[in-house]
Order: sequence, then structure tokens, then C-alpha cells
Amino acid sequence: MNENIDNHKFDPTILREYDIRGTVGKNLRSSDAYAVGRAFGTILRRGGGRKIAVGYDGRVSSPELERALVAGLTAVGVEVKRIGIGPTPMLYYAVFDLELDGGIQVTGSHNPPDQNGFKMMLGRSPFYGENIQRLARISASGDWPANQEKNIAPEIINVLSNYIARLVKDFRGSKPLKLVWDAGNGAAGEAMQRLTERLPGEHILLFADIDGTFPNHHPDPTVEENLVDLKQAVAAHQADFGIGFDGDGDRIGIIDGKGRVLWGDQILSLLARQVLLDQPGAPIIADCKASQGLFDEITRLGGQPVMWKTGHSLIKVKLKELNAPLAGEMSGHIFIADRYYGFDDALYVAVRMIELVAQSGLSLADLRDQLPVWHNTPEIRIECDEARKFAVIDEVKARLAASGLGETVIDIDGVRVLNAEGWWLLRASNTQAVLVARAEAKSPDGLKRLVVRLAAELSQSGISFSYTP
Repeated sequence: MNENIDNHKFDPTILREYDIRGTVGKNLRSSDAYAVGRAFGTILRRGGGRKIAVGYDGRVSSPELERALVAGLTAVGVEVKRIGIGPTPMLYYAVFDLELDGGIQVTGSHNPPDQNGFKMMLGRSPFYGENIQRLARISASGDWPANQEKNIAPEIINVLSNYIARLVKDFRGSKPLKLVWDAGNGAAGEAMQRLTERLPGEHILLFADIDGTFPNHHPDPTVEENLVDLKQAVAAHQADFGIGFDGDGDRIGIIDGKGRVLWGDQILSLLARQVLLDQPGAPIIADCKASQGLFDEITRLGGQPVMWKTGHSLIKVKLKELNAPLAGEMSGHIFIADRYYGFDDALYVAVRMIELVAQSGLSLADLRDQLPVWHNTPEIRIECDEARKFAVIDEVKARLAASGLGETVIDIDGVRVLNAEGWWLLRASNTQAVLVARAEAKSPDGLKRLVVRLAAELSQSGISFSYTP
């Protein structure tokens, strides 16, 4: 760490909306990790906190970054509980279970192997947005706490066993199932192995060895090409269904017995049935990219559908605000506060899905077939200059307001436009120089017309867009 550690400036491109993330050796180095620890520790101490958990994922660069992070935290008098390698939800669990004042996970999530970063929580809430900018300002100013006590040696603790025990604590499944699990060599691998030893049924494990080079496939279960191995194994073993995790175990992907992907809103639709039996009338939250079929299903089940902004930190905050038992995103972040803590934990979601299917007396494929049928596009990402993307959304909003077409416009996050055909969405990504589009209709022809409508709006703002449903 050759840089001036008292006035450390981060490359601004690594300061994301929900975390800190960059390319190791280029815009993310050990000096950055030390500075994150020192600045976050300063915020923690000034807020009256003292104790924090630190964990890391399986990337090659993670141990070095974790050591530097811990050094930065202890330099400002923070008591660090080092929980070692494991999924991000295990870090969240440690904060809750040990009643700590915060937590930091060194992780690149589902990004390529040469990238890494930090997911943070202050108290029991996500640390994101303006707080990340505040952290950067403290680091650049060197505004550290004065008269610090002697550094407190970090403590190494093992929380994996307790975490696994908590995952299965109130499991209600009875019928044994045959399941395929795919960790993608990500940080959930060992936890996955330990979990399946505690669950009934037959379990076929893929790529459970933690390997930060991801030699088999990239660990992002929302990209269908990454689910090929899982689909093949489900078919070969005639399994009930398959479960896949992302690189740090906070997002889930599911394949039914017919080899079909269940997307985030479909997983939510099924979990809503279970949760609303225990908590009738409760609010259930989904991001603005979710299917109208989900919101209609929540209403049919007697729940209160709530559409909210995309972003796992934003959804977590809304869940806490509304005291909702369930929330989720199309990205596979699912949050369960019914019998659990309300953070995004893909391993726990897997347990609840197994319970749901086992209790239903039906296959997951049958349950999926009961869901409303809508025709939709995937999430479409359109390159757009960082300085332009929010202006495009404002232009579209203004034209919609002046159009007189009688369409319903929901503008909680970009624009979601509803008409007799269905709906289309356009929003600016908070983390990349892209616009995100999606459309959904009751018929294939309706979907084509919605896509044409979306393309016309983009064209008026000088954005070229072409997609064939």
C-alpha cells in the first residue's frame, strides 16, 4: 500500500449504487480495501457501533483484500469478527445472530473472476447510495476519529455450522425429493454441501468446490446459458427440480423437472402462496420489472401487491418499512422475512421452495403450469451514455404526459406504461451506462406491438433499438 493512506481517493467508477466493485489491479487494490475499512470503521464508531463481521468469497483476490480491509477496520478501533470464506448471506446471518453493529463481505458477486468488491451493512440495514459517497469523502479527507485506543486484534470465528442449522431450523418438508444443486464453484459451495446433508431426499451436487476462476461456467443463474449443466443433470437424473446459485450465494436460479427456468417473479408467485397462508393480507413487494401476472396473483391470493424500485438494497429497505414478509426481484434476489431475517439468502429460498413443493403434493412443473401465462421479453440492456441515460427517461416521461393516449404510467423507477395490450418498461440502470427495457403482453402479437411502441419512444430520444420477440 504505497499510496497516502491518510488521504485516499477511490477511482470513482468503483463506487456503485449498492456496493463497491472494480477490477483487481486496475481500479481496485489492497490500498482501497484498507481505506474502505478505515472509512467504514469511522462511520461505525461515530454512530456508536464497535463490532463488525467480515467475510469473503472464493475469488483468488479475496483473501488479500480481506486482510487489508480488516487492517483498516482495526486501525480505527473496530472489533472484527472474521468469519472466513462463505456466501454473503452467511455474513448477514452473522450480523443478526451475533448482534453486531455491521458487516462487510469481500465479494465480486456474479462479476468476472478478475473483479471484486465489498457489500456492506450498517446495523441491520444495507449500506448503499449516499452512504457509499460519504465513505469516499471521509477517505479522501483523512477525517479519522481522534485519540483512538490501541488496535484490537481481530477474532476468527466459525459461524458456518450455526448458519446451516438456522437454514433448516423450521423446515416443514416431509416428502423426500430428488434435487440437483449447482454452486458454479462460487462461495456457496461448502454451505450447499453441508445443507444438503441435513435435508431429506436425494441430492446431486454440481461444482461445489469453491474456485474463484469459475472453471465450469460463470456463476450467474439469471443468464440461461449458465444453467445448461443444471438442466442436463436434472434431465439425466430425472430430478424433481434443480437449484443454482450466483457467485456469492445471494441470488437463486431454479429449473423445473421439464427443464424450464423459473424466473424471479415466478419464484415469488409460488412463495406468495405459502407465505400468505401464514400471513393473510400481507404486503408482498416486487421490483418494477416483474410480471403483471405476479401482481395479479398476489391480489388473487388476498395479499397486497407492492411495486417498487429495482435494487436489492432498495427492496430490503422497503420490506423493513412495510414489515412485509416477502419481496423479490427479477434478478433472483428473494427476501423472506416470514420465519427468517428478511435479507436475500438463496440457500434459504431453496429450503423454502423444497418445503413448498414437498407439501403441495404436486411437482414444481405442475405448480409452474398453474401460474398465469403472459408473453414477455427478457431484460433488454441498451447502451446509453452515463450522462444521457436519466435525461432519456425524463424525455420519455414528458412525451407520455403530453400524449393523451390514456395509458397508465407508473414512474417509481423509470417508466412502466400499461395499456390494453400489457405493459412496457424503460429505466436507467443505477450501476451501468445502459437503459433497461422490458415488455409483457397477453398475446404474442400484443407483445410485438408493445416492442414497436417502445422502440418509437426511444427513437424520438435518438436511441436506436431493435428487438424481435
